[in-house]
Amino acid sequence: MAKWLNKRTIILILVLFSISFPLVVPNSYFIHVMTLAFIWMIGVYGLNLLAGYTGYLSLAHAGFFAIGAYSLGILTVKQQMNFWLAFILSLLITCAIGFIVGLIALRTKEHFFAIYTLCLGYILYLVIDKWETLTEGVRGLIGIPAPAAIGPITFETEISHYYLVLFFLLLVVFIMYRIIHSLSGRTYIAIRNSEDLAQTIGISTMKNKLTVFVLSTFFAGLSGALYASFVRFIGPDIGSISITFDLLTYLLIGGIGTLSGPLVGTLLIVWLSQFLQDFQQYRMLIFGPVLTLLVIFYPRGIVGAVSSLFLKNKQLHRTTKTSVLSKQTQELQSEEV
Repeated sequence: MAKWLNKRTIILILVLFSISFPLVVPNSYFIHVMTLAFIWMIGVYGLNLLAGYTGYLSLAHAGFFAIGAYSLGILTVKQQMNFWLAFILSLLITCAIGFIVGLIALRTKEHFFAIYTLCLGYILYLVIDKWETLTEGVRGLIGIPAPAAIGPITFETEISHYYLVLFFLLLVVFIMYRIIHSLSGRTYIAIRNSEDLAQTIGISTMKNKLTVFVLSTFFAGLSGALYASFVRFIGPDIGSISITFDLLTYLLIGGIGTLSGPLVGTLLIVWLSQFLQDFQQYRMLIFGPVLTLLVIFYPRGIVGAVSSLFLKNKQLHRTTKTSVLSKQTQELQSEEV
């Protein structure tokens, strides 16, 4: 009970900190950076669900991020559609494309799946870059509107957009928590551990993998749509493979296959990148060796390493307590004799 209370307390503190951040730090630049970090977190959660809990590493994640962003941009800028209708349609379009891609991609496994999605991601980037009549090519889409007002609530200011993105992030974290701690979540972990064994006990692996893949693209599309409405301008670069590797870096450093890994990794790297802006040209030279060492010595990232440390301390405490009780029992028995 105390452990659960501690967890709830930590979660409550984090939520309260996020809500009060614009009030505590009334700096528009910091609010802008934090909003972008929240947007990336949503995309990282999608990648974590697929790679961390099902064992399928998709390198086309930036492509689906771009599909969500461009769908919203095209529907609002070119078709003059209502923002929220376009927002919902952009998610549906991303999921529909994700479903079609998943039907083909998930017939491959392990590194073949990663290579296939890598090629797919590059194709999506080329489509966005070259299809100028639809996407405007290298010129990009300009003038994407801010989210339309919901009753008296407007989203024209930096702070209001911050809270809108925070709302979606908390919703995504809640959905992820429910999935992970459900029968479906245990099914995904079983597929990750041994797909052949999962099939022998009657799990429909293809159906579950396809569900996870579509959910992953949904989170990527949501992240892309929020990004487009926040930045108000998008270009082909948002679909490049470098974006996928950035998201993967956030996940690996925070902790793949953990619930809080995307939060920790994204916050750490995004803010560290801001403080190291003078060394942007050496960015990969700095993060590359760090990421390599982390994968070798702490494959589950920072969160996984901390969790393992707490688990070891708990086991050590239990062992010590058991040995002390055993010794006391022996002493009492000897006194009685």
